[in-house]
Amino acid sequence: MRAGLKTCAPLAALAVVAGLIMAAQASAGDPPEWSTPVKPFKIAGNVYYVGTMGLAAYLIVSNQGAILLDGTTAENARLIERNIEAVGIPLHSVKRLISDHAHQDHVGALAHIKRDTGAEFLASAGDRWALEHGRVRGDTNYRPKPFAPIKVDRVVRDGDIIELGDVAVTVHLTPGHTPGCTSWSTTVQDRGRQLNVLFLCSITVAGNILVGNHAYPQIASDYRATFRKLAAMKADIVLPSHPDIADVIEREARRDAGETNAFIDPQLLPSLVAESSAAFETALAAAR
Repeated sequence: MRAGLKTCAPLAALAVVAGLIMAAQASAGDPPEWSTPVKPFKIAGNVYYVGTMGLAAYLIVSNQGAILLDGTTAENARLIERNIEAVGIPLHSVKRLISDHAHQDHVGALAHIKRDTGAEFLASAGDRWALEHGRVRGDTNYRPKPFAPIKVDRVVRDGDIIELGDVAVTVHLTPGHTPGCTSWSTTVQDRGRQLNVLFLCSITVAGNILVGNHAYPQIASDYRATFRKLAAMKADIVLPSHPDIADVIEREARRDAGETNAFIDPQLLPSLVAESSAAFETALAAAR
């Protein structure tokens, strides 16, 4: 999904647009905002944005190093590394790499970053094959771009807690968008407040074949289980892999303008889940 689309637009329309964009990418290349630099910034507590205008990468900093979530496209590898260094974290301090799902726009740079940092890469079993083979597993209505394979050093399971120094990140398997789509959560201290942060894996249909998906036959039931799971969760701050889904860049601008709590929005997660679930059901009905 391209930057600039707002969360107030119906998710059904966004899903259609995302599918069209992905189809167009096969012949026209990636959207320019995916590689447009933005100045990295602190979101809350020990969480930083180190991605581009159109693709997110998040850095979670502990007292014993940092965890990088997503790397965006292969072309952005050095840009992401410079952004990490710009917030005061040397590359050798990045100890863990994690991702939300195995698509080139989110993991394309991770093999490069893994080589440069020596960090351990953690991922779900559902996406392990795709990550280690460098291509999407699942039938789509567009031609997914390949990416550099990346070895999974450790497989994570639902409910696992990844610890690094004084940081703990919890694994939430939320399959559908990919078989191993993974959301992650952590708690941060920010200006005397404890805030629950959810790094949300994509929950849009975005070109996935929902009926007769031979490579991923349980895709529809996985989507529904994920919507039920997320509907029961709470988050003060929601940070998706496409920043426009939660207006991450715009929220930073609003905070700079004086809106102290611009990132805090407990209603965002239930809103996104309800809208995405409705869009999924519409797409599923149309596919039957």
